[in-house]
Amino acid sequence: MITPLARVVRTSPIRVPGGRRRLWIIGWAGAACWAMGLVMFSTLPTHRAWGLSAAAGYLGAALFALQLPRPRARALSVASALTGAVAVPFLYLIWTGQAQSEVGVVERSATLLLHHGTPYLADPQTVTDYNPYLPGMALFGLPGGLLDDTTAPARLLGDARLWCALVLLVCLVAGRAVLRPARTAGPPGRSASTTALAVLVASPLVALPLCVSGVDLPLAGLCWLGLALAAGRKPGAAGLVLAAACSLKWTAVPALVVAAALIGSHAGSRAALRCVGAWLAGILALMLPVALVSPGPLAEQVFAFPVGRGAVATPAASPLPGRLLAELGPAGWYAAVLLLLCGGVAVACSLVVRPPTDAVAAADRLALGLCVAFLFAPATRFGYFTLPLLLVIWARLSTSTGRGRAGETVVAERSAASTRLIMAGETR
Repeated sequence: MITPLARVVRTSPIRVPGGRRRLWIIGWAGAACWAMGLVMFSTLPTHRAWGLSAAAGYLGAALFALQLPRPRARALSVASALTGAVAVPFLYLIWTGQAQSEVGVVERSATLLLHHGTPYLADPQTVTDYNPYLPGMALFGLPGGLLDDTTAPARLLGDARLWCALVLLVCLVAGRAVLRPARTAGPPGRSASTTALAVLVASPLVALPLCVSGVDLPLAGLCWLGLALAAGRKPGAAGLVLAAACSLKWTAVPALVVAAALIGSHAGSRAALRCVGAWLAGILALMLPVALVSPGPLAEQVFAFPVGRGAVATPAASPLPGRLLAELGPAGWYAAVLLLLCGGVAVACSLVVRPPTDAVAAADRLALGLCVAFLFAPATRFGYFTLPLLLVIWARLSTSTGRGRAGETVVAERSAASTRLIMAGETR
């Protein structure tokens, strides 16, 4: 006979058996080594400051994980990682005014938008004068443009990284809520989901960009929320959310195609067209005013500059195939673009032949398309892969917690896969 308590323990997704404990210890220890690698080898002061604090937090997390499954051991492990990798470096870098150059670009673009109606300089001369983001990104700098920086609270509230992080968290939680309504999620599911979110945020995959830059995080969050709304059969809302994503960076456009394919697979072509129509209306509302004010600077800085065709060379120069081909000259650049287009066509054909049927499949297909784009883009960075990794991991975490016994096998498989992906991100 199975007692009620035994049934809860048996079905709860928050147990930490010996194998899971070892994974936690190895994962946090690997993250600590990765953080120390930044301290020793990075030339960026922000990365080194983050690495020093994060390494201490991750080591503490590994030590607390040694006590699993004792009460509060896991909570202390996660709290140590969050403190060392997020809270301390985030507040320190804001207090000292340190950030990667893109944070300054976003905050300057907000000031330009407030005073001139456009976030773009008319005649950029240096790399930092260029604003490679679409007009929506300037909104994250508006608090800083409206507040002074004479007090600590004003500096915190005016920093673009804070608002980027908040948008990411809100979108991750909202997308999970769309897929798992509150009436079907009991307390064990909420506890497991909260822990999963905390571990993801504390991992280097999110913690490092959150503290030093943050500009790619809201894009990831909005893309995920758009896919979740599409899976939840809300085409209008999905289109508007994806319009917000595409107003930040044009690399979010593939998310619309995937979302339309997902909606079409379970709600028909009319629903897919409603999604596209809502997206188009949102894009026009968000983009058209700035496009009319400064069409030339927008085209030069947002489209030509990021692919290496601007007057100033882009600093995005990770040694990936597209970049290596582009360095061979004009022929190599066109070859990279051709490979990029071929990859995009292949992924688009896969959406027609076998459209995604749920949020996990849609996230996987979008991640695949983005990875192809980043691999063959003429100018790219390793950091761009944060977006597809986040989509793949959080899609699984959002759909694998808080289920009943009938889904235990799927829960175990998806949770294990997600944990491995997080730890792989931690040890990059």
